[in-house]
Amino acid sequence: MHLHHTKRCNCQLAIAAALSAATILTATTAQAQHMGHATGNATEMPAMSGDPDMSGPMQGHDHMHAPPVGVMGAHLAGQGKFMLMYTPMFMHMQGSRIGTRRVSQEEIVTTIPNRFDMMPMTPGVQPATLRIAPDDMSMEMHMFSGMYGITDSISLMLMTSYVEKSMTMVTFAGPSGTTRLGTSEGHTAGLGDTTLALAFKIWQTPGHKLNGTLGVSLPTGSIEERGRMLNPMGMMMEMRSAYGMQLGTGTYDLVPSLTYMGSSGRIGWGAQAKARIALEGENEEGYRWGDLYEATAWLSYKLTSALAGTARIAASTQGQIHGQDSQIGGIFQGTYPEFYGGDRIEAFLGLNGHMPLGEGRMARLGIEAGVPLYQNLNGPQLSRDWSLSLTAGLHF
Repeated sequence: MHLHHTKRCNCQLAIAAALSAATILTATTAQAQHMGHATGNATEMPAMSGDPDMSGPMQGHDHMHAPPVGVMGAHLAGQGKFMLMYTPMFMHMQGSRIGTRRVSQEEIVTTIPNRFDMMPMTPGVQPATLRIAPDDMSMEMHMFSGMYGITDSISLMLMTSYVEKSMTMVTFAGPSGTTRLGTSEGHTAGLGDTTLALAFKIWQTPGHKLNGTLGVSLPTGSIEERGRMLNPMGMMMEMRSAYGMQLGTGTYDLVPSLTYMGSSGRIGWGAQAKARIALEGENEEGYRWGDLYEATAWLSYKLTSALAGTARIAASTQGQIHGQDSQIGGIFQGTYPEFYGGDRIEAFLGLNGHMPLGEGRMARLGIEAGVPLYQNLNGPQLSRDWSLSLTAGLHF
């Protein structure tokens, strides 16, 4: 997860795009089967009437498949056109890993050294190891984005989000041992970081398209959130929340992407590379998130004229946090900057749907769910369990 403020750059342009729930998709498809397909970017579909491409002028007949819900920056609005999207994303993390190996909470609190002198157990005595370990963490990100077509080849995009994070932590009694004392829960919520970007067409031929985006993540999310945690002596302490519980990165970040899409008949395919690169050395609290690099590839298949299934695989790598917030510390793994970042490979399945509304307007609906196939984490660090993205959009 991320953190934020005004002096560095590290905000996930992780614009987790998604469309609506499968039940809504099914109902909508029944009404829209006889109408032309229009979503994101399109693929050629023989024996179908023209499918206006939401990534280009609505009057065009560029029969392209839409990319999966979780792929952002793939489409343009078309000159004078608007696209509005609401994308809720949900993620759950459970258990910890060091590298690829799962580790128990008991192993963490008996083997990972404590380097902070912030939690006195008795006068002048500090625990030798961490004494608090996470159990699970959940995140909700409600993203709101808008796009306007300056020309048929260039669109302007603005995206912001409301973020909620919750973490359950297990506290072990005293300065050593594996006796569980109890649990506590941290919660943060508020505005996340904001992204301003230009999306542009690079190259296009029948059945093939290459688009790019170039954006900047603005540090509008808080990096000063606080929470309460049970200490090993049985007392609740209030302190600044761990890095992963903050709402933004606190830095200005460069967020570029490059997306290729192709199609033939009912089958579509594509690939995207994107990054989030810090433009500052540190934020106002003295740290920055590690740069993030991601690549993904997918296939799609038109089930009907209004509904397509998607399958996608994604790989990412991110460096650890650089620097340190002087107010974040304690005998808990989330307070250690080096316990962030790592490598992941994830697999996703989804559905894309659309419903023409007449007069050049189009509604988009979709869903995509993902699970990790491989995780090699700078740890101990919470392991990703699953993710789910939904999206509803309007093009007019």
